[in-house]
Amino acid sequence: MSEATAVARTASGTLADEEVIRRIRAGEPELFEILMRRYNQRLYRVARSIVKNEAEAEDVMQQAYVNAYAHLDQFAERARFSTWLTRIAVHEALGRLRRRRRVQEVDVSSETEGTGATLTSGEASPEQQALAAELRLLLEGAVDALPRTSRAAFVLREVEGLSTAEAAECLGVSEDVVKTRLHRARLQLRKELFDRAGLVRQDAFAFHATRCDRVVAAVLGQLQISSPVH
Repeated sequence: MSEATAVARTASGTLADEEVIRRIRAGEPELFEILMRRYNQRLYRVARSIVKNEAEAEDVMQQAYVNAYAHLDQFAERARFSTWLTRIAVHEALGRLRRRRRVQEVDVSSETEGTGATLTSGEASPEQQALAAELRLLLEGAVDALPRTSRAAFVLREVEGLSTAEAAECLGVSEDVVKTRLHRARLQLRKELFDRAGLVRQDAFAFHATRCDRVVAAVLGQLQISSPVH
């Protein structure tokens, strides 16, 4: 077994981003899979918060990874890699949104469409699981109904758990702007259901293993890199 394969299988959770990047630059491109699996959840959530479509969010992720890989030499470690990567995804998602709006009017009725994600509830009864799933869909629908700018700020801060400074850097705005957008998002959500939803926020917009594998395989295919894991 090669050293790269051993790393991918046993050390992907402990290897720092900077070390992974250094080794990719040094000739181990297969280690890029570590970074993808590490940040798939975050990129999916922020992309979906902007484009509001699951399939398109995956497309955004794939293109963001390809762009990041192509410009990995430009990552100068002045910011955290996760922030740099998130900004690439944000820019790609916003670009797609602008292109979409140039060719057609935004369908306002799609603002409240739900998603098909699945919520697991441990040892809960089938009735409790059904209720939890229904409440999660209500929460996701309420988040979808937020203005785009407030929605992205909410997802980065409250779902992904980024600091105000990190969210601001990802979105390319000031911390005060993030605070204002987050405040507005909380007010709107509270009016509808947030105080009584009884949900674990981290379960919203989950990026499940099958999607993770699909995105990783698609990006590795575009980059012509063989996966060391499978």
